[in-house]
Amino acid sequence: MRNIIIIPTYDEAKNISALLDILLSLDENLDILVVDDNSPDGTGNLVKTHQEKTDRVKLIERNGKLGLGSAYTTGFKYALERDYELILQMDADFSHNPAVIPDMIRESKQADLVIGSRYIKGINVVNWPLQRLILSWGAAKYVRVITGMPVCDPTGGFKCWHRKVLQSINLDAIMSDGYSFQIEMNYRTWLLNYKIKEMPIIFEDRRSGQSKMSKRIVHEAIYMVWKLKYYQLIGKIPCRR
Repeated sequence: MRNIIIIPTYDEAKNISALLDILLSLDENLDILVVDDNSPDGTGNLVKTHQEKTDRVKLIERNGKLGLGSAYTTGFKYALERDYELILQMDADFSHNPAVIPDMIRESKQADLVIGSRYIKGINVVNWPLQRLILSWGAAKYVRVITGMPVCDPTGGFKCWHRKVLQSINLDAIMSDGYSFQIEMNYRTWLLNYKIKEMPIIFEDRRSGQSKMSKRIVHEAIYMVWKLKYYQLIGKIPCRR
């Protein structure tokens, strides 16, 4: 059984080589797909250097900065077309500890979606400004109250999917990007009655580079939660309840 981990990148040249080296050492059955949005700092070229050493590293280069959500859906489609069984996702900036991946794969034996959660056991975030921590934690509570979805960290981006879950979701119908993309994917998975399990992780602020967080992403997440709930109520989001 082969698995794959999807990593969207934009200007991650300071992180990507070290991350790929670590991921390649974890499990010989784990391939890595980098979806790069034409990074001006040469991230894509560094990935190509690794491709010269192993065929386990894959690269999709896009024409511009097209967004996190579309990067993941592009990666998901790539993985489904090539019959990978487990499809993982993570950030490139070391905020997600790659050493946790074997544990996520083990946990996937008991769940259809495993989420690396910052908030399942208290607040496990390191080196974030207090304002950003309050915003993230508050957003998680906000999503849970409005949607009813029992997920403590609905905006987290460190996940392990079984392919059957992604096959059940119409990826072309995804409306969101940024934080709200994570919310929407979780919500659609929950409505389809798949088993979601959160496992605690320690989230550390990025080692190098700049955060991709913006006011637009925050505003989209606030608005999108209500849109998702409305679409579910009128039957535009499939549900097996």
